Amino acid sequence: MIVELTALHWIYVTFIVLIIGFMVMRRDTSIVCIVGIFLIAITATGSLSHSISSIFNSFSYAITELLSTILVISIIVAMSNTLTVTGINDVMISPFRKLIRNPTLAYWTIGILMMIISWFFWPSPAVALLGAVLLPVAIRAGLPALGVAMAMNLFGHGIALSGDFVIQAAPKLTSDAAGIPIQDVINASIPLVFIMGLVTTVAAFYFLRRDMKRGVLTTTSSVSENHPAEGTTTDQPALLSIGQKRFFAFLVPLLFAADVAAMSVLDLAGGDATALIGGTSILILLLITLTSHKNKGLEKTTQYLIEGFQFGFKVFGPVIPIAAFFYLGDAGFGKIIGDFLPKASQGIVNDLGVSLASIVPLSKEVGAITLTTVGAITGLDGSGFSGISLAGSVASLFAVAIGKGAATLTALGQIAAIWIGGGTLVPWALIPAAAICNVDPFELARRNLLPVVIGLVVTTIVAMFLI
Repeated sequence: MIVELTALHWIYVTFIVLIIGFMVMRRDTSIVCIVGIFLIAITATGSLSHSISSIFNSFSYAITELLSTILVISIIVAMSNTLTVTGINDVMISPFRKLIRNPTLAYWTIGILMMIISWFFWPSPAVALLGAVLLPVAIRAGLPALGVAMAMNLFGHGIALSGDFVIQAAPKLTSDAAGIPIQDVINASIPLVFIMGLVTTVAAFYFLRRDMKRGVLTTTSSVSENHPAEGTTTDQPALLSIGQKRFFAFLVPLLFAADVAAMSVLDLAGGDATALIGGTSILILLLITLTSHKNKGLEKTTQYLIEGFQFGFKVFGPVIPIAAFFYLGDAGFGKIIGDFLPKASQGIVNDLGVSLASIVPLSKEVGAITLTTVGAITGLDGSGFSGISLAGSVASLFAVAIGKGAATLTALGQIAAIWIGGGTLVPWALIPAAAICNVDPFELARRNLLPVVIGLVVTTIVAMFLI
């Protein structure tokens, strides 16, 4: 049954177009989303006070839905700060220095380590954990600082963040917007994430080696071992003995490996998996802080948590308004505004999808190309996360129209958005890796451009066959 589209549906579509337009112009979308929420609410209710209240309620709803994700990321950042300050991260990574004997080994070792660490710590903390320690080693092995930054970007902010299999922040946002289980998105994203990652990193390495042979790139170091990058632990006091650092360097990965095993054995996913990772991170934070800071451990624990929460809300600040708007497209409408949709409505997005299918003969090829395009556009704001709710919402719309492929389309939009905006192509999102390697973020973005575009094209074609 096709539901007659009302003014609510057209306002929603109009603001989707506006949000995409503002993202393309590299302008913030928070005000656009707030205005959209207000207009939808006042159109539905006719009440000014109810509409104003709906703005606050939409934010409250979005924060409630995202709270576990914000918490776990904040806690992980707090824990990673303790590892950096105490020097445990140096010991954790030191065995891998022996593997870095030439540029090829440097690129792939740093990249794979970055991917693994990013799955558990997220890429931004992982850059600090890994880059400051291995950058001088990689340069000495013959890999330019730009190559180190590329490896950290593509494997961390690209592969690890676009899949986000452990912390599950990205699939939480997209699955909620698409109205499908988070595990469906994760399962659908696995082949696409690794195809995208393999194609992009191999292409990037080919171009990197080619330019090194031509002499376009040299190993001139901007960051020497005598002058480490800002934020490393060199200026920190000796908080732990070498024996204690080695103990914790072994214990931390062991505990997270145990978490992964528990997820598999106990079939934990979504919120349960996030809670396990978050709880483990808190215990590690407490154990290391109390051991290293001794009688100041109580105060230092609070300080690390404050730093973590500051980071978490800074990252998700732009996400909350846009997520609040896109939650109106599905079940969030009734909880935020009330029961004001037509009786036969299945939600604004589903209604639009059904209507679109009856008007335009869509195909899975058109759907895949559209989701990659929408995902790429939403990533232009440099967050990578602020627009993936839109990708999930559009994926749901196209899946209803096509009649299948919701999970694959959602995963494809998520991958495109995060690869573009999460820290591989948008210069202002590349600053962490560029800063730790002391390279120009615009040059880094230019270097990443062709490999990422090649990867997106191949991944989109593969997605067409998986829908």
